Amino acid sequence: MSAPAIRLRPYCAADEGAAIELWRRAWQVAYPAIDFSARLSWWRAYWRDNLAGAHVVLAERDGELVGLVTVDARGCIDQLLAAPECWGAGVAAMLMGAAKERAPAGLHLEVNCDNIRAERFYRKHGFSVVGEGRNPRSGAATWRMRWPPDQVPAN
Repeated sequence: MSAPAIRLRPYCAADEGAAIELWRRAWQVAYPAIDFSARLSWWRAYWRDNLAGAHVVLAERDGELVGLVTVDARGCIDQLLAAPECWGAGVAAMLMGAAKERAPAGLHLEVNCDNIRAERFYRKHGFSVVGEGRNPRSGAATWRMRWPPDQVPAN
C-alpha cells in the first residue's frame, strides 16, 4: 500500500491554529533546548501581523497539515517547514516548488547559521549565501540566502 499523497493548497483563516501548532512542533524538534510552547503568544501575534498577509501554501496529507511556506510580495520566505515525521519525504521540496512558482524572479531568506539541515536544503534548491545577518529576536547569527543567487531583493 502506498503512502497517502501530499496535496498543496492555499491557506485560509481557519488554518491558523493548525499552522501555529505545526510551527511549534517543527521548531521544537529542530531546536530541542528552546521551549517553543512558551513562545506561542508571540508567534500567534507575529503570524497574524506579518505572515497571514503573505502568500501561504499548505501541504496536507489525509487532511492533516504537514507543511507550509510563506512568501511575501518581495519574494521573502519567512517560513518553510515540514512536520518532523515528514522530513526527507519531499514535502519541503514541493513547498519550495510552490514558492518558486509564486516568485519566479527570485526568492530570499535568512536561515540560522547553526541550522545545517535547512542550509543544506536551500543550497540543494539553488540558493546561495549572499551575506550574514542576525535574528532580531534571538540574536542568533544568520545566513542571507538568495535564489537565483544573482537576484537582489526589492527593499
